[in-house]
Amino acid sequence: MYKWIEILGKAVVSFLDLLGWIASLATHVLVHWPLAKWDTRAIAEQLERVGVQSVFMVSVISAFTGMVMAVQTLDQFLRFGASRYIGGVIALSMVREMSPVLTGIVVAGRVGSSMAAEIGTMKVTEQLDALRAFGLDEYVFVGLPRILASLIMVPILTIYSMVVGTFGGYLYVAVRGVHSLMFRDSIRILVSTYDINGGLIKSLVFGFVIAIVACACGFRAQGGAKGVGETTTLAVVWSNMFILILNYMLSTVLFGGRV
Repeated sequence: MYKWIEILGKAVVSFLDLLGWIASLATHVLVHWPLAKWDTRAIAEQLERVGVQSVFMVSVISAFTGMVMAVQTLDQFLRFGASRYIGGVIALSMVREMSPVLTGIVVAGRVGSSMAAEIGTMKVTEQLDALRAFGLDEYVFVGLPRILASLIMVPILTIYSMVVGTFGGYLYVAVRGVHSLMFRDSIRILVSTYDINGGLIKSLVFGFVIAIVACACGFRAQGGAKGVGETTTLAVVWSNMFILILNYMLSTVLFGGRV
């Protein structure tokens, strides 16, 4: 019994320690970036890594998610004579929930892990110490381009996911005989600008969380190659956990009680 309490206590302390370090790092970057030197050319590289290189995975996952949603809902809608609403329901689900969350998880797994491993390697090979020796703020110099790239590209990828996922759902229902005009009109009726904006707000939060968690884990790496591997795993695990937790909170605030 006491062993389990000890394990639980260590997990809670570890979580709070990481949460405090993430908050400290985020505050440091936000406060010091106007005065600190940082490589603006690195942003282009990070934009490509976060955005362009994630397009294929986002396309496949979003398209098949839309198709699966159509498969699961169309028969029920046909049974109750509500097939004219199928397009709006699929689009609303993609816009509000699926696209922001799926895009965040894809970026966290593909890019967040890469960021954490890269920074962790720089930490254990003392490259960050070299930056500090040259008078640079390593947290801003290394972290800021990655944070900015995530803030820019994750919302763009989310918009792309909304379109692809909705189109994927349309492909299935079109084969089942639902007319394109009916599908389009239901989207116009059920989906509002507020819903799209809510999804984009989520994607902004998720983009920031992915980058700051990856950077925080990378800066805490220690113990050589093994430590870098553990850091990479922690970055992905914590990013996904924060995405799901924050998704619930944001959904409650943005869409709770809204029809």
